[in-house]
Amino acid sequence: MSFFATLFPKAVRKKVNGPVSAKLWYGRFEMPDSFPQRHGLAGPPPGTLLRNEVPPSFRTFLIDLPHAHVGVEIHEVHQATCDVLQVYPQDNLPPYFDYRQHIRKCDWFYIYAIIENLFTLVYGKDHYAAYPRRFVDAINKAFVAQNIGWQLNHHGKVVMRGDEAFENAANNAIDALWKDRPTAAGHLRQAIGALSARPQPNTSGAVSHATSAVECVLNDITGVEMTLGKYLDNHSQLFHPALKKALDGIYGYASDAGARHGREGKEPTFAEAQFAVTTCAGACTLLTVTNPKGKQ
Repeated sequence: MSFFATLFPKAVRKKVNGPVSAKLWYGRFEMPDSFPQRHGLAGPPPGTLLRNEVPPSFRTFLIDLPHAHVGVEIHEVHQATCDVLQVYPQDNLPPYFDYRQHIRKCDWFYIYAIIENLFTLVYGKDHYAAYPRRFVDAINKAFVAQNIGWQLNHHGKVVMRGDEAFENAANNAIDALWKDRPTAAGHLRQAIGALSARPQPNTSGAVSHATSAVECVLNDITGVEMTLGKYLDNHSQLFHPALKKALDGIYGYASDAGARHGREGKEPTFAEAQFAVTTCAGACTLLTVTNPKGKQ
């Protein structure tokens, strides 16, 4: 009996026809190039995205990742796990069984640190080939399938994944700003990074960076530096009344919740911070489209 057969008894593996990357199906986990993924049939199940926990099924997916043909070997998962958890490998156990016990019981946020460490290993040995992309795609598809509110970006960092409205607003704004207004785009990236902080998101920082992004755009448009509240009062012609009202509410909320000036005991909730980032990102996109660089 092969080592692979020892690790995965016949009850949990199934032979199927297809390319090498799709020849194995472990339990409910779809390996790269599976039928649902080829035809766009996989999507997030309904419900609240998981952020402060890791379902056991995803831990199992990570344990078995070396068999997904994404450029990760058993010894690399072993190395990444031991490095993150700062534990010595157990010489009396095969690497697979050693890292399996750690991945099964470690705190949830270490799982994402292990993924980032694995990306570094994959990228370091093959950054000009397809393996880093395959690795990122496999992790992100598993996140979606398991309804996990994180995503692995192509820089190897696990960052927050929001609902479709949030993702569209944030990505569209960053794309619109990056070339001509990189400081504003940087603030939006930092806002997303603040929401992605582990184990506790920095909601105050997210709201502060989001409103700062709008201020950067308005500073570039008007040539005058002031707070968002002052822009809304002194340059109302730039805003549709509904948008002005929304931004005025965000600015007032940010000040009241201590997000801009810092207040002991005042902290926006995650949902509130995500709403503020989404609204500010949409405002940045609209202001950029209606006031392009060099045509103010």
